[in-house]
Amino acid sequence: MWGGRFSEGPDRILWDFTVDHSDRRLLADDLTGSLAHVAMLGEAGLLSGEDAGTLAGGLQEIVTEAKQGTFRFLDGDEDVHSAVERRLGELVGEVAGKLHTGRSRNDQVALDLRLYLLRSGRARIAALRQFCLAMVEAAEDAGETVVAGYTHLQQAQAVPLAHHLLAYVAAALRDIKRFEDLAGRMDVSPLGAGALGGSSLPLDPDRSAELLGMSGRFENSMDAVAARDHVSEYAFACTQAMVHLSRLATECVLWTTTEFGWVTFSDALTTGSSAMPHKKNPDIAELTRGRAATAIGHLTGLMALQKGLPMTYNRDLQEDKASLFAVDDALAGALEAMTALIGNAEFHPPPPDSPVTALDLAEALVERGVPFREAHRAVGALLAALADQGRTLPEATVGDLAGIDPRFQPADLSLTDPAGSVGRRRSTGGAGFGSVREQIRMFRERLG
Repeated sequence: MWGGRFSEGPDRILWDFTVDHSDRRLLADDLTGSLAHVAMLGEAGLLSGEDAGTLAGGLQEIVTEAKQGTFRFLDGDEDVHSAVERRLGELVGEVAGKLHTGRSRNDQVALDLRLYLLRSGRARIAALRQFCLAMVEAAEDAGETVVAGYTHLQQAQAVPLAHHLLAYVAAALRDIKRFEDLAGRMDVSPLGAGALGGSSLPLDPDRSAELLGMSGRFENSMDAVAARDHVSEYAFACTQAMVHLSRLATECVLWTTTEFGWVTFSDALTTGSSAMPHKKNPDIAELTRGRAATAIGHLTGLMALQKGLPMTYNRDLQEDKASLFAVDDALAGALEAMTALIGNAEFHPPPPDSPVTALDLAEALVERGVPFREAHRAVGALLAALADQGRTLPEATVGDLAGIDPRFQPADLSLTDPAGSVGRRRSTGGAGFGSVREQIRMFRERLG
């Protein structure tokens, strides 16, 4: 494509170092862009009707090959764009050379990436929705099972298991919203920007955008070919979703331990040990956690890649695709695997320890006008006294309460049941049974 200026072909060292085949997954997007470009050229009178029809017909044949999996990349194809142009030449002859009229690889690859991200973003949203539905169904199955909620990995308050699971739905719905929001910023066609400064040919970028079904075209041709913030923004959306999955994965690892004993995962979705016959390992969760770490690395790389580049296109930007695709693939794989893991899980958590109702005792005093700090100290003193005697909170007596603070009442002994604690919750969005039912209803409505 650029050999006319040179007296000899590219050296093997140059070829091996500069050619990157990761963009082959952009084949469908490259064909979509080329078909729109040909249609615009025909309408603008830059191609005869016959040539436009010939090129469109050849491109449609390649579309068919791509869908059927019969399109062949050759070792001599520098990238997906040259592969398409080479194959088009095989199908329609010399007229294939007119495909590149009014277009540079700079605006071409910028378009391909935007089309890919729009397409892939829709797929990630669909997968996130399936993950949310699996979590909602697990929450429904949990019913009114009560577990300990943790802070600092110490038992803190009694909560419904469903409430704990639905916390990840709330986070994943924000991930969906991030993908939806950034789609609007990506839905902009760079076609017509050319190498960086547009063209002297009577191109119609607005028509190209319309033919592509995109919301509009670029405002500045230099920015159109240089911008990659949509790539890093998409990578961030993927990485943040991976971080949310990683937090769930960490809990899954903990929950399967003998010490926690909250859940059993399907044999088909766990692995064993080559040495220890009794092991059943949550590899899906562990690998999700590990791949979140590599996603963070790729996101950092994408940001660093852009920070020192002068306007406009620089070959450094070729490196964006490998990192982008790695992050995108990591999320796609983790969503599928974690959805299956949760969807086939059997939850059987033990009841929480009795001190998780300590706040209920303090709030009983608060309702009688006791300042919260005084109530906090009184309940803390009660727990310490019971611990010194080797007793637990449900074993407290009226005398124990009165010995700590006369403002305690005998009825306060009934506040030490974890399920009762959950049943008394009244705050909106909190961990009460009624709130959980409302969350399930609301989340199902939002997920359709």
